[in-house]
Amino acid sequence: MRELHHFVNGQSVSGTSERFADVYDPNTGEVQARVSLATPSELDSAVQAAVNAQPAWAATNPQKRARVMFEFKRLLEANMDELAHMLSAEHGKVIADSVGDVQRGLEVIEFACGIPHLLKGEYTEGAGPGIDVYSMRQPLGVTAGITPFNFPAMIPMWMFGVSIACGNTFILKPSEKDPSVPMRLAELFLEAGAPEGVLNVVNGDKEVVDAILDHADIKAVSFVGSSDIAQYVYSRGTANGKRVQAMGGAKNHGIILPDADMDQVVKDIVGAAYGSAGERCMALPVAVPVGKKTADEFVERMIAEARALKVGVSTDKDAHYGPVVSAAHKEKVENYIQMGVDEGADLLLDGRGHTLQGHENGYFIGPSLFDNVKPGMKTYDEEIFGPVLQVVRAETLEEAAELPSKHQYGNGVALFTRNGQAAREFASKVNVGMVGINVPIPVPVAYHSFSGWKRSAFGDHNQYGMDGVRFCTKVKTVTQRWPEGDIGDQSFIIPTMR
Repeated sequence: MRELHHFVNGQSVSGTSERFADVYDPNTGEVQARVSLATPSELDSAVQAAVNAQPAWAATNPQKRARVMFEFKRLLEANMDELAHMLSAEHGKVIADSVGDVQRGLEVIEFACGIPHLLKGEYTEGAGPGIDVYSMRQPLGVTAGITPFNFPAMIPMWMFGVSIACGNTFILKPSEKDPSVPMRLAELFLEAGAPEGVLNVVNGDKEVVDAILDHADIKAVSFVGSSDIAQYVYSRGTANGKRVQAMGGAKNHGIILPDADMDQVVKDIVGAAYGSAGERCMALPVAVPVGKKTADEFVERMIAEARALKVGVSTDKDAHYGPVVSAAHKEKVENYIQMGVDEGADLLLDGRGHTLQGHENGYFIGPSLFDNVKPGMKTYDEEIFGPVLQVVRAETLEEAAELPSKHQYGNGVALFTRNGQAAREFASKVNVGMVGINVPIPVPVAYHSFSGWKRSAFGDHNQYGMDGVRFCTKVKTVTQRWPEGDIGDQSFIIPTMR
């Protein structure tokens, strides 16, 4: 049985806890590996390696740090096929989706290659008599990231790419469900020229998460996961004096106006709702057609489109999506489907009981579709995180826009229309962090920032982009004067700009 341990100070390190978690193949339900679950003392060893490496890494000039990022980017591209197959084998995504996972992380690494420009401070000459003022961005020290199962390549690179480029060292705690890709990323980062101890990977469960949140030498923590855990991470981490950015769950809406291009709408929403088996915080699990005619047409066409989807093993090039990540998650999603029936929504497509010949024990769920879902239903209020699309009907754009604006989550929303004025006003007023206009999954490009609102995000800074740089650095401002001769008693007076 293959065993995965930790990556500390530039080398694979065997775990000492004698606690392991099983890593499954979602296509078959079989255990394919075991991953060691670290103790607080093992985390402490990784943190010490990061503490030891950080001063020299911070003193490395930004251009040399950028060269490591450029080489890491090259290695990611060269090893894309290996990473995608490794990812699919543990997560269950189809290969094309896994390539996208790696690619979106790579784009943040590309952004981090510009770190010499991104770290430039501000300068004011002659702010007062003979006084100049300038600011500089300096690294925090040791930072950490706690990442979810659904994007085992992209989200770690969101976090460590920017942080390390800024001169910090990093502790990554990936999901124990699919830990192989994060370990491989650490190996490639070392191969790219990063010094030992700059990027460390510690596998574990809640015990090591709590140890990260309590560790005095970890100055900042990034997190992506469910909202309840995000709030817990934010509360405990900030109580210990850390900077924390914690991204939570989502319930993204796609509002369809009567003038929308229905061909494009159906194509976009079927991919956004069911792609990656719905296991994306920026999936689009709620469609809101405006008006009965629009709703009836959308539902009829979506039933046909969803029925045509092929659910297959992750290596099937013709499959639209593969299994969900675990047996427990499959059970959770299927329980939500039953809950929707019990709440009175109309189940038009039922994906429960979906099996593949030869893979009867795999974690497959067919596409499910509900109509006439209402706010207040638990299945609407909560995140299902599976291949389930819910249709909530609205009579007007104002009624439709209230749904995402009042929902507890505020990650993303999409509006489908040909009306530029309506789109502009909607984008300005809707109470959601990321808006797509005829774009079903509005995840920002790497040089902007991922900006969820409400219970989708806890903390004052967003992930990656310039907000990521701000999160990973502290600003120091210097006011300097080079006087001529004796300064006399003026040294006891607070300097002013008069």
